[in-house]
Amino acid sequence: MECAAKGRGTRCIGPATRRCGRCGAVAYCSVSHQLSHWRDHKQECERLELQMRSAEVLHDFPFTFSKEATLQVCEKQVTRCSFLMTRRLHLVGMWKYECSCGTSVASSDHLRIIDDWNLPSTLCPCCEPITPISICLRSWKDYYEWRCLPLHSPVALLLHWTLTVYHAIQLATITRSVDGSSNKIHIHYLGPDKELLQLAGFAELHALFPGIQVHMELVGPAVPQFRDGERIDLRSYVHCVEVDCSCKSSSDNASLLVSHGRNSAVTMRLHKGFYHDRYKEIVKESFPHLIIASNAGIAAYSSWLPTITIKEMDVPAIFSDYCEEAAHLAACCISSVTNRPLRLPQVQLNPFRQPMAVEDSALFLPCYSNCFVFGM
Repeated sequence: MECAAKGRGTRCIGPATRRCGRCGAVAYCSVSHQLSHWRDHKQECERLELQMRSAEVLHDFPFTFSKEATLQVCEKQVTRCSFLMTRRLHLVGMWKYECSCGTSVASSDHLRIIDDWNLPSTLCPCCEPITPISICLRSWKDYYEWRCLPLHSPVALLLHWTLTVYHAIQLATITRSVDGSSNKIHIHYLGPDKELLQLAGFAELHALFPGIQVHMELVGPAVPQFRDGERIDLRSYVHCVEVDCSCKSSSDNASLLVSHGRNSAVTMRLHKGFYHDRYKEIVKESFPHLIIASNAGIAAYSSWLPTITIKEMDVPAIFSDYCEEAAHLAACCISSVTNRPLRLPQVQLNPFRQPMAVEDSALFLPCYSNCFVFGM
């Protein structure tokens, strides 16, 4: 962790080992840096103290591996690499992007969509659900029970993107406003990064919204130039490792391919660039029911400013971020810039956040991918 006063005056004299005695969320390299930073930190100290007190709630998951993936990762007793290695998932398929050893989006040149769980059928949702979805899922436990998955299955580590989209749609009550004649939900998904290497997981939206076609426009600077405009058709679920499983017979071994406009339950199109530069051309073909931005970092990146001030579109937007403080700062930024109250009255904990802590976060606050959600 870096000194909270780094870059503000004198140079740091060593590692940041001196934590704030009140909130415990930030640390400093020296007493002098802590004193000089107090003018800024006192505005946030009480808020961070409250967030630290409720941090235990963030670690609350129903999985058998919860302690290993949360507290032990935060305390550096376990790493993401070691967690995956013990399950023979390290640097394999979609899992290779879940630790720092994996390929980054920028360096990846794969055109093929990776569509393997690298797990047996008993541990992954590779086929149609045994029973159609009949309730609103409110937790990972609900999802695992519906999909008949044991709580030692690690698929939630990859499905948090998909279930966060599901949760955002529920929060925005989009399904109630879908045109019955088209039976289609249009989503504009902003700022995708790691998701671009795990797109196959979004095929699960077919099971979550039976009878509804979900179309997603993914827009962001991380989209490789050679994939700009690419259309993707997810025609079946991600496969298990079993050769004789029925998930293999549902296709000709090429179930998730770049397509040219075939109808499907889940379709996508990729766009390179910032949303405020591309949205006018995108809405000509696909006007959104909902805008979603995962791990947005709105308060950290000035490039969000022209996007959140687009006035032509009165569309609900749901954002997520890694920790409550980042979400709070983003919500304040949105309210200040737009002069409008948030659609969601307050920042909310996402029940479908990734159940593995982020390593080396900027604060002592526990951080999880898609941890908190808020909307405008």
